[in-house]
Amino acid sequence: MRSSRRLPRVAIAAASLLFLALAQVGSAQQRALTIADLYDPGRRISFSGRVPGGLTWLDDRHYVERHAGGPPMRVEATTGERAPLVDLGRLEAAIAALPGVATGEAGRVARRAGHVFNRDYSALVFALEDDLYHYDIEAERVDRLTESPAAETEVSFSPDGRFVAFVRDGNLVVTDTGGFREHELTDDGGGRIRNGQLDWVYQEEIYGRGNFRAYWWSPDSTRIAYLQLDDRDVPSFTVLDHIPYRPEVETWDYPKAGDANPVVRLGVVGAQDAGAPTSWVDLAAYTAEEPLVVDVGWTPDSGRVVFQVQNREQTWLDLNLADPRTGAADTVLRETTEAWVNVTGPPTWLRDGTMLILSERTGWQHVYHVDRAGSVLAAVTGGEWEVRALHGVDEDAGVVYFSGTERSPIGLDVYRVGLDGTGLRRLSEREGTHSARFNPGLTHYLDRWSDVSTPPQVRVHAAADGSEVRVAAANPVPALERYELPRPEFLQVPNRDGFEMEALLIRPPDFDPTHRYPVYQHIYGGPHVQRVRNAWSTETLYWQLLAQHGVLVWVLDNSTASGKGAVSTWPVYQRFGELELRDLEDGLDWLTAQPYVDAERIGIEGWSYGGFMVSYALTHSRRWSMGIAGGSVTDWRDYDTIYTERYMRKPQNNSEGYRRSSPRFRAADLHGALLLVHGSMDENVHMQNTLQFAYALQQAGKPFDMMIYPKSRHRLGSPDLEHHRRAMMLDFVIEHLRPTRGVSTTEQAGQ
Repeated sequence: MRSSRRLPRVAIAAASLLFLALAQVGSAQQRALTIADLYDPGRRISFSGRVPGGLTWLDDRHYVERHAGGPPMRVEATTGERAPLVDLGRLEAAIAALPGVATGEAGRVARRAGHVFNRDYSALVFALEDDLYHYDIEAERVDRLTESPAAETEVSFSPDGRFVAFVRDGNLVVTDTGGFREHELTDDGGGRIRNGQLDWVYQEEIYGRGNFRAYWWSPDSTRIAYLQLDDRDVPSFTVLDHIPYRPEVETWDYPKAGDANPVVRLGVVGAQDAGAPTSWVDLAAYTAEEPLVVDVGWTPDSGRVVFQVQNREQTWLDLNLADPRTGAADTVLRETTEAWVNVTGPPTWLRDGTMLILSERTGWQHVYHVDRAGSVLAAVTGGEWEVRALHGVDEDAGVVYFSGTERSPIGLDVYRVGLDGTGLRRLSEREGTHSARFNPGLTHYLDRWSDVSTPPQVRVHAAADGSEVRVAAANPVPALERYELPRPEFLQVPNRDGFEMEALLIRPPDFDPTHRYPVYQHIYGGPHVQRVRNAWSTETLYWQLLAQHGVLVWVLDNSTASGKGAVSTWPVYQRFGELELRDLEDGLDWLTAQPYVDAERIGIEGWSYGGFMVSYALTHSRRWSMGIAGGSVTDWRDYDTIYTERYMRKPQNNSEGYRRSSPRFRAADLHGALLLVHGSMDENVHMQNTLQFAYALQQAGKPFDMMIYPKSRHRLGSPDLEHHRRAMMLDFVIEHLRPTRGVSTTEQAGQ
């Protein structure tokens, strides 16, 4: 639906002429961004450049890099000498020689992304017409692994490369790489029982979006630990594709807050023993807690399964060891906090059987050296900053490598420290965000670095002192030089409690402090999810485009989204929206005190949790005159159990908190122009949220705008739809914030 609120076309046309005149004043070599520059799929302007992906160390001297459309490359770390790990032409010829392969199909399969390689990249598995094939790269030999009408998913090699595991029809299967010697390790899967495969909520909220694999090889390749998820009591949710004449129906096992979760079991089975029974890990002590198994692995000697368990509301976390033969389990340690406990990852084992763990026990995530009984031997790091990743420990040198925020909460740096906690040293020099991958021997690391104005670059560094060994990808981006981009400024703004909130401000390129500008505020706001970061993001380009239209762009991370320790997030417990909004208003108090800000023309935009915050702000405050809410949660009873109950508890334990936190129930208090945006096939945050909110707004007699994207998920996916969304957003901003230089996308199209 579209409301009747519109700027007169004469006013928009006048703004367009003014913008064109001003744009011609600048340098002849530089120009302003347009929506088409950033999002038109036909233009193919690369603002981020191209850096290799899939960076993985083969050994201490060589790593693997991948480029779109090409084979994985073996690269010598210090010299840059490279060679393809697989000849795609020879792979294509080997596939073409298989019986029944259609003309042209071999080339498409050979160059398809998604081949699964073994550990040393000497072999790969590819899929052809729903069956799996093994290709020995040196011998150039193809062996068929499966012959079944059912699809095989979650494919992996055993650590020794002799076997391939996969999931078919809900069961875990292993075959040797010689082909056609299958071992079906489970036989009770299918339907809503999954062995070795995650359901929607486990992959989305625990093991990582898009990762559905739920089995783990032992290091010696003899056993597999796996999860069995039983979703028979989990309510389903239907999603429709409305575009075909007969709508296509999808049904997802989706537990909403308060619903039954999947029932989980952890089993261990011999990887080469067809028909061998599963040894089930004893979880009886957790049954009443409706347990979540949130991490699984093995000790280095394959002697124990290492797993972590949480109660349903995630107020504690246990680290356990289990005997893979009997299933008997012992608890090593239990983590608790004053609110919820986050999963911090698996332990790193030392030769003496002790381990390094990440823990938020002080409210800040740090590294601890603990023994097999869970006693702390040393706090390896400490302070009011976070360790974000633990890379490894050089036991001979007594040194631990990690990434953390000791220098800046909006960046990320690489560090080393003594195992005893002494001698902390920052290895990375440039300010910004450094993402490190260390080789097995911890002598070198690959560093992917960027800052807010520089697209990613990759370098090889020495681990001992962080010195640069080689530039692996300088990634120059000539397109950026053609545009006059206003500079983002980082600020700190205190809230009413004195907490320093991180902020980013982008001023129009011809900023005049005597002029009063409208404000476009971007928000996410969810617990520990930062949007103010000294890192490259194409979203910043969109903000710079808005600034070129005469809008001040304001991005503020509320305290619970600051990334400044778990302790900063705990106050939001059981009450979404309230404290976040208070911080946003405190930020506006500072901003609107500046003489160049027009407090009557402030808009706010966000997606997902950010869409929730926009909806909450416009129904609980009168500070914003405009809002764009995309993919929004508008009633927390509509969202999934594991995410929602972590912060809000079960609805029956916090019913009033759920109602207060849900904008749907405050629709009558809407203030300002509102644009709702949602994908009709969003299986994550269901479109139901936006429709329920729209219905409540209609009942309250509140005008609003709405745009639904058919066939789209939580992210729109298709570049043409993203182009449409961004153009629509720009028009909405110009209409309601009325920047003096505003030009609609209609006028831009004629430039």
